[in-house]
Amino acid sequence: MRRFILLFIVAVTSVNSFALTREEPKLDPQNLHISWEVVDNNYQNKGQALTALVITNKGKTALPASGWKVYFNSSRNFLPNATTGNATITPINGDLYSITPTAKFPEIKPGESGRIEYVCESPVVNFTDAIEGPYLVWDNEPAKGYALGEFTVKPYNPTYQGLITPEILYNQNKTILDIPVAGLQKIIPTPVNYQENLGGFFNLDKGVMPGVSVDHKFDKEYGQLLAYLENLIGDKFHNSSKSKGLKSITIGYKTGLSVEGYELSVQPSGVQIVASTSAGIFYGIQSFKMLIPVTNKVQSSILIPCVEVKDAPRFPYRAVMLDVARNFQSKQQVLKLINLMAVYKLNTLHMHLTDDEGWRIEIPSLPELTTLGSKRGHSLDSKTNLPASHGSGPDFSNTAGTGFYTKADYIEILKYANERHVTVIPEIETPGHARASIKAMDARYERLLAAGDKAGAEHNLLRDLNDKSDYRSVQYWNDNVIDVSLPSTYNYIETVVGDLVNMYKEANAPLPAIHFGGDEVPAHVWEKSPAYLTLKATHPEIQGTGDLWYYFYGRVNDILKKRNIKLSGWEEMALRKTNVDGHATYVPNPQFVNEGMQVDVWNNVLGDGQEDLAYKLANGGYKVVLTCVTNLYFDMANYKSFDEPGYYWGAYLGIDKFFSFIPYDYFKNADVDKNGIAINRNLFVGKQRLTEYGKENIIGLQGALWGETVKTAERMDYMIFPKLIGLAERAWAKDPSWTTERDTAKSRILYNEDWSKFLNILGKRELPRLAYYNGGYSFRIPKPGVVLEDGKYLSNIQYPGLVIRYTTDGTEPTAKSKLYNSPVDAKGLVKFRAFDSKGRGGNMAEGPATNPKPAI
Repeated sequence: MRRFILLFIVAVTSVNSFALTREEPKLDPQNLHISWEVVDNNYQNKGQALTALVITNKGKTALPASGWKVYFNSSRNFLPNATTGNATITPINGDLYSITPTAKFPEIKPGESGRIEYVCESPVVNFTDAIEGPYLVWDNEPAKGYALGEFTVKPYNPTYQGLITPEILYNQNKTILDIPVAGLQKIIPTPVNYQENLGGFFNLDKGVMPGVSVDHKFDKEYGQLLAYLENLIGDKFHNSSKSKGLKSITIGYKTGLSVEGYELSVQPSGVQIVASTSAGIFYGIQSFKMLIPVTNKVQSSILIPCVEVKDAPRFPYRAVMLDVARNFQSKQQVLKLINLMAVYKLNTLHMHLTDDEGWRIEIPSLPELTTLGSKRGHSLDSKTNLPASHGSGPDFSNTAGTGFYTKADYIEILKYANERHVTVIPEIETPGHARASIKAMDARYERLLAAGDKAGAEHNLLRDLNDKSDYRSVQYWNDNVIDVSLPSTYNYIETVVGDLVNMYKEANAPLPAIHFGGDEVPAHVWEKSPAYLTLKATHPEIQGTGDLWYYFYGRVNDILKKRNIKLSGWEEMALRKTNVDGHATYVPNPQFVNEGMQVDVWNNVLGDGQEDLAYKLANGGYKVVLTCVTNLYFDMANYKSFDEPGYYWGAYLGIDKFFSFIPYDYFKNADVDKNGIAINRNLFVGKQRLTEYGKENIIGLQGALWGETVKTAERMDYMIFPKLIGLAERAWAKDPSWTTERDTAKSRILYNEDWSKFLNILGKRELPRLAYYNGGYSFRIPKPGVVLEDGKYLSNIQYPGLVIRYTTDGTEPTAKSKLYNSPVDAKGLVKFRAFDSKGRGGNMAEGPATNPKPAI
């Protein structure tokens, strides 16, 4: 009996043990679909947003009530205790957060949904404000992240102040004059002198006799032109130099023209382009190519209008800054950008290659910079890769989060740019925005230390291992600033600079400057660094951590000077902190004025107090590149509307902001603040104006595309084009008359005439070209304007030449929908959409309601 009882106990125990150890059916995270939505955009009447995550289980296994977290990225702040009770939101680092269910969170059974509501500290403006890249982590497997199923952002119709509606767009568009194609200037940016010989044409066909300059200075540029033209006509040109009476295309040298200046003459008998430099010839060729009617088909004969052009740029530095650190862009996409920059005579590509979220260029001497710093995925310690940022997700499959240019890739970019007279300036962010490099050098330290090489391990270390300083950057990082007190920091800079120089030499490309960042270093860095305290004890000029700034950039400048490279950076590099009437302020730093440094000035946010910073620095003797956020940031949203992507912290920035920018007096055309609300002109009282001396120090303009919201090549095209043409116009062309006209009414009339011409050129000449050129560009197609009048909908578009199509059954218009030619009866749900010559459509506009809701 005793034995029977024992066997029974063993059997029962075995069964229970099996029950406890057997695997439950495992939930596939791909079956969890998440939707984000706005619940209340003025929650509790406090100017804050109540938003929600809805988790829908489309699998066959329940999501348990606990035992998991959802990680996500967000650029927005959440209020403390932000959720409504069934979950907690925890900031991790940077833009990474986690959501953990509480005891109030229910199990989500198959086919059911769970909802987590939370409060953001400010209203939602556009879909960019949604969370990004949610993924699942099980509590019992904390080092592994799992991609979820579909993530969607629910459409939202906001009513906030400053909302740009189709009615507003219509009223803006109706002031645009419709100009016949024949009356449009055919070269852009606008030449200094441009004269069309009406009625005259040069016939481009295979009967053209090519010719070159006597000294063959420009054979490379001429070869490029010949290949382009022969591709257009699908045949080779006549090549007999003894033939008489044939039409000719020649290029030649002419003394006395400016470095990038040229002269172009097109007559029925021939084409001649002359310049003093190969760059001038190249730009003359770009202008000649613009005269050729837009076509995507081979034509045996092409009529090119006769013109006389004398031209040269206004500014020597005409740049685009491309951030590939936050989100990576492929080599092919960079080459496409360079190609179009050259077409519109922009000559500098500033590549933002490193930041907190990524290191994007191979440095052979420091392989960890890419083996760790180029990869983003789920990470608890950043020892093998960086954490997810900007929605890059839990693994390395996301090509926006993970990727870099090999040495061969970068050399190819340099050669390609050099052939098109574009100089590539690399940016290596220091001392802030440097988390990728810091973590990479940490990994190098650990590797070499484990191998017994303590000296090698410490040689490139970028942080004091005993530093207890507590800080938080603007983007919420708490460990992203290089310790400039360490000697190893300068070993690292020497190494990076050395490898960059070698790449440029191998590519035979110019390297006039290296950009070393310098912006947004937060307060309280270095305060508890033993390395700082040691340096301070031996350097009496260092009285506080603020003085490390000048120490650091002085040493970096010395590293570059011995290689004959100039130091470039953001405006903070050229500023010295001081006090005026007891208040901290910044003034131009006299220490570096005569060092030839170049500063890119972005900060002129209207209402933030630094509106005149660029002019202060130029007046103070620094060489300044205007990169003003109010007018020259590609990544700012076009206007205030939920369906327009982009950030908006600095301004709302459509193509009109680029076109209307007045480099020497950007106060004049400032009209709305960063919230899209009309400004008070008293804002500029007491601000520095640009002196005549200061004008000499404004060396150029730069359009900037920061990459946080730019995850695809298509989105990059959308944000840059056609704004880039507006940038080119202001950087190359002389000041138009409306910029200096003192009579406000006259200035407004002159401006509208020029604005209409520009928009007609874009819509009827340049956008049709970009639709097919170089494989085509996914430029932004604007939303139509729509207004209700007398029971009918009227519609118009910002770019004359684009077509508008519409539907009356509530469906989305396609390239085959009805063409809008006249007012449409306001019956049912009418939708309007513009299309380019390739059939691509832009954002939709709905016919406005008869009683629209008032803005709040």
